[in-house]
Amino acid sequence: MAVQPYLFFNGRCEEALAFYKERLGATIEMMMRFRENPDAGAMEHIKINPESVMHASLRIGDAMIMCSDGMGSDGKTNFQGFSLALDVATEAEADRVFEALARDGQIQMPIGKTFFSPRFGCVADKFGVSWMVMVPQEM
Repeated sequence: MAVQPYLFFNGRCEEALAFYKERLGATIEMMMRFRENPDAGAMEHIKINPESVMHASLRIGDAMIMCSDGMGSDGKTNFQGFSLALDVATEAEADRVFEALARDGQIQMPIGKTFFSPRFGCVADKFGVSWMVMVPQEM
């Protein structure tokens, strides 16, 4: 059994894929547009841009994140009530990743030393996705 996040970008999915590829070194493992749907008849009653991303799989390290434009195309995203936790190996990598996500985003908690991590910070990226960047504490 596995739980994987599935993010809906409402018309900005392709932009998000490029962002995470550039900023986090993510790998796009699969992307399908609505026009590529093998069951096109199932979509004919829905008004959607055929160039929109129907489904994509994005690998960041060992984690898989799935995403889509969903049925929306207004570009407004609404990510609330969760954060993606991103563990990195070193403090330098934590600083680099945190800064990359914070550019054009919003720092929720500045990155720094905490009682549970030598480097931890919270940031919402430019799409509003909340990230907790941390270096795991050595036991």
